[in-house]
Amino acid sequence: MPSTPQLKNLLETRGLRVFSEMIQICFAAYSEEPEKSVVINAIKVVDNLKRYCSNVVIFVGGYWGLMKNIVDRAIENGFQVVIVSPISGEETDFPEEAIVFKPGVDYRVRSVFMVRSCNALIAVGGESGTIHEIVAAYTEGKPVYVLKSGLSSDRIELLAPHIDRRALSEIKMFSDPEKLVEALANEVCSKNIIKRVSERKRIG
Repeated sequence: MPSTPQLKNLLETRGLRVFSEMIQICFAAYSEEPEKSVVINAIKVVDNLKRYCSNVVIFVGGYWGLMKNIVDRAIENGFQVVIVSPISGEETDFPEEAIVFKPGVDYRVRSVFMVRSCNALIAVGGESGTIHEIVAAYTEGKPVYVLKSGLSSDRIELLAPHIDRRALSEIKMFSDPEKLVEALANEVCSKNIIKRVSERKRIG
């Protein structure tokens, strides 16, 4: 079965050493078409990432529903996008600008591959699949940033900031897309940049 190291190798053969040079942000999003307000707020998240945390590779789990809106906007903004497709979506007409990884697994296993590849997860609204990715990210120790959307993923607020007593990571809830990205930029982007600079100095 394909694994996260195989995804890393795929990216590096495409000339992207993103696992050592860039920050990977996963988006958990509705697989169907949501209300217009949800789409607008998701696009605002992508636009603000360009302002606050541009050294980013964006990962999504497909190219349909709200995920398609995210991918299209991310490409417009010049982000490299990686689509980790479930087996049932492999025949989708994906955009040429995106890197498409087809691990040959179902939705739930695909989500684990995607989440394990990222530094943080942004959830912009969805149903059980989005909730599954939030829980997977938490279990893997990845910080989670949830934008309230009126969809079922808002219910995760009942479990925030920690799903269990182990406090493996922190789940933060936001109503404002810009505030969400500001928090991520301060807590994920800046820390990873400082860490990598320190590592280079030590090696050099």
